[in-house]
Amino acid sequence: MPTPILMPALSPTMEEGTLAKWNVKEGDKVSSGDVIAEIETDKATMEVEAVDEGTVGKIIIAEGTEAVKVNAPIAVLLDDGESAGDIDMDALAGGGTPKADDTKKAEAAASPKADSPKEAPAKPAPKANGSSNGRVLASPLAKRIASQNGIDLSAVSGSGPRGRVVKRDVEKAMKDGTGKASSASAPQQIAPATIDARLYPADSYEAVKLDGMRKVIAKRLTQSFNQEVPHFPLNIDIELDTLLEARKRINATSPKDGDGAFKLSVNDFIIKASAMALKQVPAANATYTDEAILLHKHADIGVAVAIDGGLITPIVWKAEEKGLKQISAEVKDMAGRARNKKLKPEEYQGGTFSVSNLGMFGITSFSSIVNQPQGAIMSVGAGQERVIVKNGKMEIATMMTVTLTCDHRVVDGAVGAQFLAAFKNFIEEPTSMLL
Repeated sequence: MPTPILMPALSPTMEEGTLAKWNVKEGDKVSSGDVIAEIETDKATMEVEAVDEGTVGKIIIAEGTEAVKVNAPIAVLLDDGESAGDIDMDALAGGGTPKADDTKKAEAAASPKADSPKEAPAKPAPKANGSSNGRVLASPLAKRIASQNGIDLSAVSGSGPRGRVVKRDVEKAMKDGTGKASSASAPQQIAPATIDARLYPADSYEAVKLDGMRKVIAKRLTQSFNQEVPHFPLNIDIELDTLLEARKRINATSPKDGDGAFKLSVNDFIIKASAMALKQVPAANATYTDEAILLHKHADIGVAVAIDGGLITPIVWKAEEKGLKQISAEVKDMAGRARNKKLKPEEYQGGTFSVSNLGMFGITSFSSIVNQPQGAIMSVGAGQERVIVKNGKMEIATMMTVTLTCDHRVVDGAVGAQFLAAFKNFIEEPTSMLL
């Protein structure tokens, strides 16, 4: 019998997602493992692989559809000898499609009637993009790319279902040099309902619609800061000169090209030192729950990475067991894929501790909000030359200020102070990380 393809749950917490793109069309044969679609979650675009082989008999959910519920049927796969007439849409509708009306519309647009011996002739592709009540129909990904590159979607011809503008249409417009937005052609924006026009006239700003990532960040951090996590900061100044010299020597002797090439950053040392300090002070490597405090066996360090529209923290798992070279390679790889939204959920969800480093932007000191369910996050400022007192004499040293923000339910002040003391020792004497 026909096999439904369901909206996958790409993470334990995922409830819905956007079906960004279909890589197959009705009538295509697929094998197990073939990439058939792309799903957008709040922080990543994930590929969906076929789990069975067969022929795509019906595409139920069109690409670009938002808020598709997990386990909702999105397409149907046919075995040998089966046809579209064997598909029972009533049975599929009972499986939890997003909206009954949407399913019926998709059924009418995407497949022939069950009692029809032949497929209905395909409608000619629209010459211009689709629109609904004056609104251009476009996938979320196409909208994002167009916004970033100054493309006017109303001037782009859509090749998607019902004339919807999809990613390939925007990329073609960019390549051809067409569709550039101008003040004359830019559509009039609608002010958000929460904006007081007396304070901000409609022509004085550009309203950028919130995407899923920014909504999730706002929700979680508001929950952490205002409602659930009683947090407090601890500051400490750390001398960097010995570490900088060690880093310089290591990088000077490292291969400059080829598979073995690497170049360590100060952040690589910070990640390793954090992991070592957490193992030395295990009470700081903890998570609070209503039933128990979880003392983690490994130091899984989340590294804050800024991406378009938000922030993501790819995780270096078991960082205490890894050398600086491996940590450096993993962070570079995950940061690059994070900026392209290609990280897998298991690469950025979880972790036991986070590091946020804004030193490269010249920020000397700041405090971050605890990233639940972790118990603490460390904010790292820039290394800068300062006058300090050593043995009663003034000297110049490269100093760095770090701030540890703790969830007071699980990491007390004394525990946080012990962690910072251990971290300071590892940074000021980097060879101690070899012990």
